[in-house]
Amino acid sequence: MSGPAARVVVGVDGSESALNAVLWAARECLRQHGVLRLVFAFHLPDWGLPELDGTVAEVRASLRRHAADCLAEAAEVARTVSVELPVEQRVCEEGAAAALIEESGRARLLVVGSRGLGGFAGLLLGSTALALSTHARSPVVVVRGCVPEHGRVVVGADGSPPGEQAIGFAFAAAAGRSAPVVAVLAWADAVLDRDPVPADWTGLAEEHHALLGQRLAGWAERYPEVRVQRLVVRDRPVRALLRAAEDAQLLVVGARGLGGFAGLLLGSTSRSLLLHAPCPTVVIRPPEPA
Repeated sequence: MSGPAARVVVGVDGSESALNAVLWAARECLRQHGVLRLVFAFHLPDWGLPELDGTVAEVRASLRRHAADCLAEAAEVARTVSVELPVEQRVCEEGAAAALIEESGRARLLVVGSRGLGGFAGLLLGSTALALSTHARSPVVVVRGCVPEHGRVVVGADGSPPGEQAIGFAFAAAAGRSAPVVAVLAWADAVLDRDPVPADWTGLAEEHHALLGQRLAGWAERYPEVRVQRLVVRDRPVRALLRAAEDAQLLVVGARGLGGFAGLLLGSTSRSLLLHAPCPTVVIRPPEPA
């Protein structure tokens, strides 16, 4: 099996965080019978001074040697999962965001560590993170800390198209891991946006329980082997999701949602989830316009 449907791309930079991302991606490839693609990106500025050409060539050669060492180390980590896992390696001389966005067009998943070195330094703290969340053409997986092999799969459900895709991804991931799904619908933000604020909190809670049931019905029928828990809470989305993910092996959210998840990757909500989630987090982008 080959091609984008089977390829999982990982950003590699020699950091421990990136190696954890490689470990997660290798396990995912093994489950999906896919191909693991390791990518190291570095960027040299154009100084435009002929007298520096020799120095630039030396720096480039040194960086390429470093890249080869980092990729070899990453490949060894992947082989701890399976010596038969197909592994591709690529070194590219361009910015990290541009390299990974290009790779995402030929991938089923794009995987990165939460904190890196070299070309991926500060990955989730500035323009690279925004570029990936805005322009990556595949789901993005951010791996923080250790890589759990057990636990539930938590998904944020909000009724938006990315939210619907997130639910589908969560069910497929849970089925492949023989894990239960916990679907979280946090409705405090949506309620507080109403004018006037409803007084019938019980009725509103029942309304959201019914809504979540509708969102899950089709996926539960498609994956009857997956146990499902519905969690409807009057709480802020970040707090509800972080609490639900405390003993999870995966958290899945839509990149831009409605209600409680609006603007997920554009402000404090995204930073809180990606920087504080206790497990790998999958971000599902909106469908590309036709």
